[in-house]
Amino acid sequence: MDTLLKLDKVSAAYGQSQVLWDIDLAIARGGATALIGRNGVGKTTLLNTIMGVHRCSGGAITFDGEDVTRTPAHGRSRAGIGFVPQGRHIFPHLTVEENLLSGLSALEGRGRGLMGQGIPDHIFDLFPKLAQIRARKGGVLSGGEQQQLAIGRALCGQPKLLLLDEPTEGIQPNVVQQIEAALRRVRRELGVTIVIVEQYLDFAWSFADDYCVLLNGRVERQGSTRTDSAADVAHLVNV
Repeated sequence: MDTLLKLDKVSAAYGQSQVLWDIDLAIARGGATALIGRNGVGKTTLLNTIMGVHRCSGGAITFDGEDVTRTPAHGRSRAGIGFVPQGRHIFPHLTVEENLLSGLSALEGRGRGLMGQGIPDHIFDLFPKLAQIRARKGGVLSGGEQQQLAIGRALCGQPKLLLLDEPTEGIQPNVVQQIEAALRRVRRELGVTIVIVEQYLDFAWSFADDYCVLLNGRVERQGSTRTDSAADVAHLVNV
């Protein structure tokens, strides 16, 4: 397996309270992995630790062959990790276009002229709605529009790995289908590896190749969505 991201005995804590315990995880280049589990088991903390938003208190993180365990979040972004946090966190007072332009900062230091090329054409191809509302302020968008904007902003940085925290949360079903279709194209056409935190098992099994169940901050079970059924792991997730 060509591994893009490898976690070796990764732990994380908030003060004296440990949240993640010795997480071992290997993400194949070009694949899609779903992190699943009940609320409060450490899924968001794991994404934050991979991104460098939260400090790793033990173990090692290797990305694209480089040890990034102590690399700050902006350094990981420039190395090729894109992040769409839970709640989207778009800039409400900036327009759609300005929000997308802010995503170009991840290209700093990667090559001459990349930032100056502006918003890549494929962003509006993936999410046509954003082209229609490019002058609208982020704060007045619907939840589905904000989610598309957050994903588009992350993709402006041309990531090798895209981390998505609850991409279907609070989104109406028809928009979920549009987002899934766009993410499939992101994998197929752009070659981006994707890790999602997802409570909706039907979406996880439809989209991801592999899954990892977290329970009490530890890896409880890993497997393939092609060989294991969602029903087999539903009792671990309680959804």
